[in-house]
Amino acid sequence: MLGFPANDFANQEPGSESEIAGFCSTTYGVDFPMFGKIHVTGAEKHPLYRALTESAPASVDEAPLRERLAGYGLPPAPPGEVVWNFEKFLVDRRGRVAGRFSSLVTPDAEALVAALDRELATGAAVETQD
Repeated sequence: MLGFPANDFANQEPGSESEIAGFCSTTYGVDFPMFGKIHVTGAEKHPLYRALTESAPASVDEAPLRERLAGYGLPPAPPGEVVWNFEKFLVDRRGRVAGRFSSLVTPDAEALVAALDRELATGAAVETQD
């Protein structure tokens, strides 16, 4: 698990990198590596997120999240963009996107855990074949 803070969503992460890391740790119990603040949408999108979103242009449950955000009066992200904070990309051992999950999917959600388990099992088989 890796975290990339971005202030691209209604200015939810305006602080410094250390302030964001502290907030995520105390509020959400984040204990995985937090990297420097980047852009994950728009013209300044970081190359990592450009590659991720090109490889997986939509999350599994993007429509309900888009509807929820519209209900709050927030403009929808263009198709293919990260829709909101805490969107998750599952990357396999070879660097390919194996799944994309919206921020509605919690880290312990059945669909995400199943995808992780599947990739871990597949990854073990891949390692023995190389």
